[in-house]
Amino acid sequence: MEFVTLIVSAILVKNFVLARFLGLCPFIGVSKKTDTALGMGMAVTFVMTMASAVTWLLHLLLLAPYKTNILYQIARLFGDYKPEQFNLFPILKTLIFILTIAALVQFVEMFIRKSSKALYDSLGIYLPLITTNCAVLGVAVLNAQTFWGNYGEGAPLQLSFLKATVQGFAAGLGFTLAMLLMAGIRERLEIAAVPKPLRGAPIAFVCTSMMALAFTGFAGLVAE
Repeated sequence: MEFVTLIVSAILVKNFVLARFLGLCPFIGVSKKTDTALGMGMAVTFVMTMASAVTWLLHLLLLAPYKTNILYQIARLFGDYKPEQFNLFPILKTLIFILTIAALVQFVEMFIRKSSKALYDSLGIYLPLITTNCAVLGVAVLNAQTFWGNYGEGAPLQLSFLKATVQGFAAGLGFTLAMLLMAGIRERLEIAAVPKPLRGAPIAFVCTSMMALAFTGFAGLVAE
């Protein structure tokens, strides 16, 4: 039941695009066609899932001020140190997480270039920009922030490796859902009588705001 709640929350209640308002750049830029939106959504879902898994491990082994920190274990060999002295999360989280995401994006980019040149060309600059997609970084930071209820010896683990990975996967599905919905709307708008001042980005932002308003109706599905 916990996993169902986690998935529903990430896809509908706290959708990274329509509720948290992260990742709007590729959402607006690549949602003109359904095929392109699906390709971008799948790429982002893969990166989010893998980034959630890898950054969870990096947080556990390198960043968290906990007994599992490798640097703390090494330092113990040379003196009396406490885990709290190795809280690197506030300092290095952005650097390490972005480097991890960048490596995953490079893998995805090479795969798409080899498997589907048409999709690679249609995604254009937005594919490498997944590296700086704040939605991907957001899910990694969110996982890390809910890692433990409080740091220290014996602190209860709040977010397991499996939960973090599932949350990343569900967040990617939520991103893909938002992309596909927006792409379907924009394809219909191509044959609609949209006033000239609203064509292009203006009508896209109007539709995005209406979709975000509609998604607030899912707020009661998951208890805080």
